[in-house]
Amino acid sequence: MKAAAFLALAGLLCSTHFSRADNWPTWRGPRHDGVSAEKNLPAEWSATKNLLWKTPLPGQGAATPVVWGDSLFLTSEDGDDLVLLCLGADGKERWKQKLGGGAKRSRGGEGNGATPSPSTDGKLVFGYVGTGDFAAFDFAGKQAWHFNAQERYGKFSYGFGMHTTPLLHDGRLYLQLIHARAALVIALDAATGKELWKVERKSDGHSECLHSYASPCLWFRGGEARLITHGNDYAIAHNLADGSEAWRLGDLNPKARYNSTLRFVASPVAVENLIVVPTAKNGVVVGVKPEAAGALSAGATGEAWRLPSGTPDVPSPVVYEGRVYLCRENGVLTCLDGATGKQLYSERAHSQTYRASTVAADGKIYLTAKDGTVTVVQAGPELKILAKNKLPDQFTASPAIANGRLYLRGFEALYAIGAAAQ
Repeated sequence: MKAAAFLALAGLLCSTHFSRADNWPTWRGPRHDGVSAEKNLPAEWSATKNLLWKTPLPGQGAATPVVWGDSLFLTSEDGDDLVLLCLGADGKERWKQKLGGGAKRSRGGEGNGATPSPSTDGKLVFGYVGTGDFAAFDFAGKQAWHFNAQERYGKFSYGFGMHTTPLLHDGRLYLQLIHARAALVIALDAATGKELWKVERKSDGHSECLHSYASPCLWFRGGEARLITHGNDYAIAHNLADGSEAWRLGDLNPKARYNSTLRFVASPVAVENLIVVPTAKNGVVVGVKPEAAGALSAGATGEAWRLPSGTPDVPSPVVYEGRVYLCRENGVLTCLDGATGKQLYSERAHSQTYRASTVAADGKIYLTAKDGTVTVVQAGPELKILAKNKLPDQFTASPAIANGRLYLRGFEALYAIGAAAQ
C-alpha cells in the first residue's frame, strides 16, 4: 500500500465518529479537480437549518479550509499577522501559528494575504501566504520548516497581491511565481522545503498579462502525471521529473488583437481525459487532450475543442459526470459537453458577484456567491436549481467537502453544514 493511501486510511480509522469518507487535503480536493465522492450532502441550509456549527475567525481570508480526518486547517488574518489555524471537527481551535506579518488587502478588501489555501499530506500541513512566507507544521502545531519565497526567489510584483496556491502531490510542493519580476515554476521537497528543481517559464506576454493570480493544477492518469501552470498568455504542461515542457497552449491572448490587461485568475482543471483551460474577461475556453505535445495554437490536433468566449474571470471550472461547468463572475452558469465542447445551457443561477470556485459532489453543483448565497444545482444537461441557501456573511473562498459536510469559509466565520449531527 502506498504511503499516502495508508495515511488516508489511518486518519479515517482514527476518526471513529465519522463514516468512511474523502479527506479534502488541498484547495481543489482529493483529486485536485473540485470534486468529492461524498454522498448524502445537504441541498438546503440556513442559519437555523443543517448548520452544525459556526466558529468566528480572527480575521478575513479567502483561503479554502483543508480537512484530514477530524482536523481542519486554514489561513487567516489576525490583526497585522497572517496565521495558520488548526480546528477540530467540532469547530474548536486546537492551535494557531504565525506565518507572516504585514497583512495587506487588495481589490476593495476582497483579496488579502490569506488567499492561498493550505494543504496537507496527513503528516504535515503546509501554509503559504501573500508575504511569501511558506511553512510546514505537524498536526500538533510544531514547525518543521520555513522560508520566505521573496527572499529566496525575488521580490513579488503583482498588481493585486500574491494569491497563487501551491500544489501538493506525491511528496512535493509545486509553486508558480508569474509576475512582473519573475516567471518561475518550482518543485520543493514537502518534508524539508528544499528546492528540487526550478525552471524559467518563458513568454512573449507583456504589461498586466505578466501577473498571474491562477494556481497550478495536476493532470494524472495511471502512472502518468503533469503539472499545468497558467499565466502570461499561456497554459503550460510540465514534466514532474524536471519541469521541462510537455506542451504549451497559445492563442489564449491572440497577438492580432492583444489585450494587455488579460491577467489570468481562474485556474485550469484536469480530469483523466480532458484539461479545461480558462482565460479571463469573457475570453476563450479551451479543452486540451491529455496526449497533446509541443506548441499548440488554435485548431491544433492537441485541442479537443475551443470556444471563442464564455470563460469565467475568477471562479475555476469543474468537470463532473462528463460535463464542464463554468460559473462566470456575474452568476451565469454555462454547461458544456466535455467531449465536444457543445453548449448545453448558459443561464444565470443567481445575480451576484462570484469569486469562489465551483465544486461538485453527490449529483450536485455548488456555486458560492460573495453575498453568502450558495446555489445548489442538479448535475445534468439542463439548469435545475435545487436550492438557494444564504448565510449572513461574505464568501470568496471555495467550499471544502469532507466527512459528509460542506465547510464554508466566510469573512467572519467558518461554517460546517451537514444533514445531521456527525
